Amino acid sequence: MRRTSSTLNNGIGEQAGSIFFATREMSMNHVNLIGKIDCPPRFYEHSNGRRTAHFTLATKETYLDENGETKSKKQCHRIAAWGNWVHVIEEFGAENLQIALEGKLVSRFFFRDGIKQYISEVEVNDLIIMT
Repeated sequence: MRRTSSTLNNGIGEQAGSIFFATREMSMNHVNLIGKIDCPPRFYEHSNGRRTAHFTLATKETYLDENGETKSKKQCHRIAAWGNWVHVIEEFGAENLQIALEGKLVSRFFFRDGIKQYISEVEVNDLIIMT
């Protein structure tokens, strides 16, 4: 349903594409996750001296099935941390630690045995350890 109101779309009386944004060309790459570290983090040092930490974050959602029974579904997310976050993960990043993180979804490629492999992961911008 499209709304036409002078209060939408910056006061212009035309049809608004969205009630949230004045333009449709806007895009955003933003990820928020709360979950538990699923396996011990792995640490890498690259040829330029930069270090990264990689781990899997498990999130769980619960829902009711068609019979009214509670079910849960586990999702695993690949996480990459750079810079000072590597030190935080080294010191505190144990398996089953619950964290909240904010970041962006990035895609990259690498070669394994001469074959180009693609990967998508969440790159950490902010992280909170939940106790």
